[in-house]
Amino acid sequence: MAETPEHSTPLRTLRYRARLAAVQALYRMDIAGDELEDVIEDFLNHHLGAGGPETLGEADDDHFTFLMRGVADRQIEVDRTIESQLAEGWTLPRLDTTVRAILRAAVFELLAAGSVPPRVVIDEYVSIADSFFDDAEVRFINGVLDALARRLRAKDMHGEQG
Repeated sequence: MAETPEHSTPLRTLRYRARLAAVQALYRMDIAGDELEDVIEDFLNHHLGAGGPETLGEADDDHFTFLMRGVADRQIEVDRTIESQLAEGWTLPRLDTTVRAILRAAVFELLAAGSVPPRVVIDEYVSIADSFFDDAEVRFINGVLDALARRLRAKDMHGEQG
């Protein structure tokens, strides 16, 4: 039986899994130094989709690839944007590797995915952070992303209640 829209996985779930996979892939690249295209291929073939013990499930493969290539292509801009929000004396290398991966993916998405509301970006990445960390790191990520969204996407955030 063909899959109908009402029986398919919601786009929000597909995008969430793509974001989670991007965070994991960026972490792997940071730790192991693996090449971008090798990591993308590995995740598309072995971690996203159906089956397998290490799969995250069906995901938006295009969004995953967009995030990965975008962070790689604009890493200097993304990193500078993140560092602009850190307290004096703090640099990106001082952050936990997973925190760094979450912030890189989220900030790239805030910079480059204008069709995605900034509150969605923040909520999704804070949810991902919540699956890895306790309250302190989650609050830190939320604070950095909220402040950057208000600066980078002020028009989209204008008029939002606190």
